[in-house]
Amino acid sequence: MAYSISTLLLRNLSGVFGENDPVRRRAAIDEIFNEDAVFYDPKGGVFRGRKEIDRVAGAIRATHPDFEYQPFFAPQETGVAGRVRWVSGAPGEPPAYAGTDFIVARNGRIASVCLFFDNLP
Repeated sequence: MAYSISTLLLRNLSGVFGENDPVRRRAAIDEIFNEDAVFYDPKGGVFRGRKEIDRVAGAIRATHPDFEYQPFFAPQETGVAGRVRWVSGAPGEPPAYAGTDFIVARNGRIASVCLFFDNLP
């Protein structure tokens, strides 16, 4: 199934990097990522393929399992790419950090995602 870029951005935020359940996270990855997708981490990591994206998303999530990711602005789309700015933190607390996800889509799925950390708004 093909998805809009905005849908891909929001599903990646909540269903992949915001998901604690490994079975649901992997199902979301299989549904919205191309098999050969690449995730670029701002700390220098490059993770190729669904299996590696699943592994790193689980490792990141394990560092703050109670945090929720919330879009700070609506996703923006242009051509085959899009971005969403977000904040994350414990429910009921001020955001702990902020970032921007930038994706390139191919055939209605994520081909690549680049994560940028931002200053808190």
